Amino acid sequence: MIRLRLLPLTAALAGAFSVQAQSLVELYESARAYDATWQSAKAQYDANQARAEQARAGLLPTANLGAAMSRTLFDNSNPVVDRAFGSQSVTASAAQPLYRPANRATFDQAQRQLAQSEAQLGAATQDLIIRLSQAYFDVLASQDTLTFVRAQKAAVAEQLASAKRNFEVGTSTITDTREAQARFDLVIAQEIAAENDLRVKKIALDTLVGKSNATPKPLAAPVALPALSPADVAPWVQQAEENSPGVISARAAVDVAKLETEKAKAGHKPTLDATASYNITRTPGGSASSPFTSRANSATIGLQFNLPLFAGYATENRIRETLLLEEKAQADLEVVRRSAAQATRSAFFGVLSGQGQVKALEAAEASSQSALDANKLGYQVGV
Repeated sequence: MIRLRLLPLTAALAGAFSVQAQSLVELYESARAYDATWQSAKAQYDANQARAEQARAGLLPTANLGAAMSRTLFDNSNPVVDRAFGSQSVTASAAQPLYRPANRATFDQAQRQLAQSEAQLGAATQDLIIRLSQAYFDVLASQDTLTFVRAQKAAVAEQLASAKRNFEVGTSTITDTREAQARFDLVIAQEIAAENDLRVKKIALDTLVGKSNATPKPLAAPVALPALSPADVAPWVQQAEENSPGVISARAAVDVAKLETEKAKAGHKPTLDATASYNITRTPGGSASSPFTSRANSATIGLQFNLPLFAGYATENRIRETLLLEEKAQADLEVVRRSAAQATRSAFFGVLSGQGQVKALEAAEASSQSALDANKLGYQVGV
């Protein structure tokens, strides 16, 4: 189920980033196999699966096999009896719960806890995707920043060389040269900072995916960002309130709390079990009352009924406690639902804002390119 939830994201990334998306998916597979946080959530999910199977045992029959052996030295004065004899017995017993409401509630509760842990694993998967994507694009952004700073360095170096030439021929002052030198020294410092930032971002990505020198592929140009569908925030909020892993986990927690109340109420209810046993007892050497070896076989089948009458008000107080915990789970669910709705609205408008910024930056880039071409042409014609 978790893998199916990732398909829409993978398809969206593939549409947006072409070849780069494959590299991102590959790094995700590496991060999932290496990240300790995700591995912890996966181990918890597997443990809850085993716990759910344990809860099933309360509804299934049980069987036991027991054996005993003893040796007795018997000495009696009147009449005079002095002998030793032994006793050997084997007992096979079985029981089948017929009516145990607490066991049924425990089994249902384990199933809800399994669904809760699956939702928590889904949340851990989404968190890993976000952390990996952040580290991935941080590296690309740092590379772009370093490229920009180096281009700026080349431009400032050209300005410095021009200022020095103009000073030598007397068309500029020493102040112009020193200002150009200051700009050049500043861009050198910016280059060092950009190189260090890129190094740190690469280390963060390597640490996350468990590989050395992980190299993200740059975005395919031109970038075609997919439009949001639907374009209204309301359907996204509704989907988050219903299918968000946090909401699913909190909803399962409410079900678990309700079943805990059912378990507490079962303290007032009777239980009924079907029982059966078979016993073989052999006394080689006789017994205290008879010197002859004997063997007895006995089989028993029946019903065992138990009705709680009074437990010192423990059951009543337990019910009161579970009802209050149920209210708490309901309140926690509402908190998670509201948080999911707010986060969805923020993400939705953040995407819209980001798409608008991308379009504005593309327009600014085109305008800057036109200005550059105009300046080059003017320089060529002597303006």
